[in-house]
Amino acid sequence: MQQMLQTVQYQYRIYNSDIEPEHDTDYYCSCAIHQYKMAKYRRYGVQEMWSKAVMYPGEHSYNDNQMTGIALFTRNPYQFRVNSVYGYNAFAVRFSMPRPVPSWHARAIHQTIDLNNSLNREVQQSIDAKEPKHSIWEDNALEAAMTNLSIGDRKPSVANDKGISTDKAPSEKRQSLVPSTASRTAEQPKLSRFSSFRKSLGIKSSEERAVSKAHKAVDKGNSLRDDIMAEEEARWPDEQWRGLVSNYQEKVGMTRMISNLRARKPIQYLHLLRAGYFEPIPVAWATQASNPLKFSIEAAAGWRGITPAWRGYEDTAEERLYWVLNHREGSVGMRMKPDFISELNMARERMARAVEPPPLYYAADDVCHLQHTSKGYSPQVMPPPYVAYDRPEQASDDTMILLDVSGSMDFDPQRPVYEQYLVTGFAPSTQPKNKDVAKSIIGRFADAMANHDHQNTGYDLTTFSTQASYIGPINHQSLDSLWRKVRFGGGTRVMTGWQKVKDLHFQKHSESAVHHPVYGWQAGPSTPMLRLLLLLDGEATDMDEFELDLLGLSWAHVTIFLIGVDGCPHHHRHANELQRISDVNHHVSFVDAQGNCPERFVTHELLKRHLGYDVSMREFEEMEELPAYQE
Repeated sequence: MQQMLQTVQYQYRIYNSDIEPEHDTDYYCSCAIHQYKMAKYRRYGVQEMWSKAVMYPGEHSYNDNQMTGIALFTRNPYQFRVNSVYGYNAFAVRFSMPRPVPSWHARAIHQTIDLNNSLNREVQQSIDAKEPKHSIWEDNALEAAMTNLSIGDRKPSVANDKGISTDKAPSEKRQSLVPSTASRTAEQPKLSRFSSFRKSLGIKSSEERAVSKAHKAVDKGNSLRDDIMAEEEARWPDEQWRGLVSNYQEKVGMTRMISNLRARKPIQYLHLLRAGYFEPIPVAWATQASNPLKFSIEAAAGWRGITPAWRGYEDTAEERLYWVLNHREGSVGMRMKPDFISELNMARERMARAVEPPPLYYAADDVCHLQHTSKGYSPQVMPPPYVAYDRPEQASDDTMILLDVSGSMDFDPQRPVYEQYLVTGFAPSTQPKNKDVAKSIIGRFADAMANHDHQNTGYDLTTFSTQASYIGPINHQSLDSLWRKVRFGGGTRVMTGWQKVKDLHFQKHSESAVHHPVYGWQAGPSTPMLRLLLLLDGEATDMDEFELDLLGLSWAHVTIFLIGVDGCPHHHRHANELQRISDVNHHVSFVDAQGNCPERFVTHELLKRHLGYDVSMREFEEMEELPAYQE
């Protein structure tokens, strides 16, 4: 469906992923738009199944189906509260294709953001209110629930002369609420003249209703407790499995939070437990084209997420990533995902901070100079001063390179043209293709690393797009020959490449690691650290899955080089996202460059982060010298 939508959007020159093409006719039409709408119609049954699987108690499902039923009675809260991006009377002229209106599109975005925030707050409050008022893990749950009852016939407590209430102690309260049989007869209160009549009609007194309500609450709590224990036993069947999951929770920093959630919010705990939130990502998901972390979230269309506040996320992976970031130990406040408008505004602010790169990094053999794409370097956003978090590189560490070879790496660079928040077209950029810049950076990086660690065998190069391929060990001598094996094309699925890199790493060091049938390789205490250089030219479709996986690992350090188009807000939006991830996961660092980039400057910054210490300019210049390769 996503591929079909993208095809229709490009066919009708709609470049915003959130806008669906519209075409209104009174007759049968076999155009691409109506074929897409029919495909959506045939998928509503699957959507209903998904909604039932992920809805919380008391919620209702909805969709954006306008082909059947009466629109007035739909449960879709977005239908009448968010205007059309095409404006009013967009279909007044027959046989014409309406175009999105920038002002209406901006208004629709603001309305959607406000509605998302409002619904998220309402639903979260509603789910919190449904949580048990007593602990479902206590054996005396009924007694505790009865203690919390307030019987209307009880006399108010009276404070003594010291200001202390003379109300009975909790144990005395329980005795007064559930008296013994002997005392119940002696202390029977006088019945009203209508009590027998109410009893004959089956009308309960306030005390009886309160006691009945407490019994029902305890029964529901016991049932909820049994469901949780059964689910935990089924998901984590043995001690090794539970130890692995416990280790993951500790590495991610969620042990205490998950324990509190289990104790105080068991409804939400069970929901997230069934969704796999408390365990590593299964290794099989890395190579699957679709998995539960790739499901799109479309609030206006009714495609739901997992958590109560799911509206506003792009997919279930992004939702889970921000849920983890917000619930890790040490998190200060809520780390909210920026909305579309905030993301674009922050990207434009970052783009405005670009300055001329330091002149001491000038190199006549940079790709932009060799290809004479334009004069001089493009302004660059300077990275913050390097601060070391991980330990510096050791001789036993394993350096690898992972390269994005998706189709965009071989495209002529273009940047989007915006009118407010609507992309109206693309403008060409005078800079080399991303694949040429990537090849040059890899060559400079491999040469510098060879001089640093004095090894001649090279560094394993893996490529990824829709699938991953191992190319071989790359060094100064083998770069050109191996590069001819690289094929560009396809999508950008970083998890396929990441899984290939992990397999290569643990094949080398299998004696110090353990392989789990579901979660894959698990590093041991003596497993060498993997230091990975990842080169990207944009956002991978499964980037959030990749970042989620890295959060639970302590044996990998990833340095990302993000290649971008000069003056492109999309590049800076992705750079801001990587900066947010780097701020909370110190095993991830990144460097970005746009347009005609100074390759020596980029290489120096990459080496600092890859090696884990502030490489001086003098040491960098020594590392730049051609390594003395041996035959």
